Amino acid sequence: MNDNVDVRDNPAQHRYEIAVDGDLAGFAVYYLEKERIVFIHTEVAIAYEGRGLGSRLARQALDDVRGRGLRVVPACPFFARFIKIHPEYQDLTRRGQSSRAVLGEHDE
Repeated sequence: MNDNVDVRDNPAQHRYEIAVDGDLAGFAVYYLEKERIVFIHTEVAIAYEGRGLGSRLARQALDDVRGRGLRVVPACPFFARFIKIHPEYQDLTRRGQSSRAVLGEHDE
């Protein structure tokens, strides 16, 4: 892929975004809860599917989160699967922590 790809945190929108040649190609929505970040939804635009952008977004978001010293709750199935198959990120999660319970705390 020769495109210019940029991943950045957009705290005002509560999401990490991935842009290709300046166009928004996808995002991962999160919320912060004390010293942890809960990833709740990830999307890649249909026009950009199949290029590995979701994985690149997850990798760079998790690297940023590690640098910020936050714990990760992968409530989003994409992030949960990504962390499961990439053991180098498993230390960012806490064993026995249920994303379902975390989400349940915020249900109205």
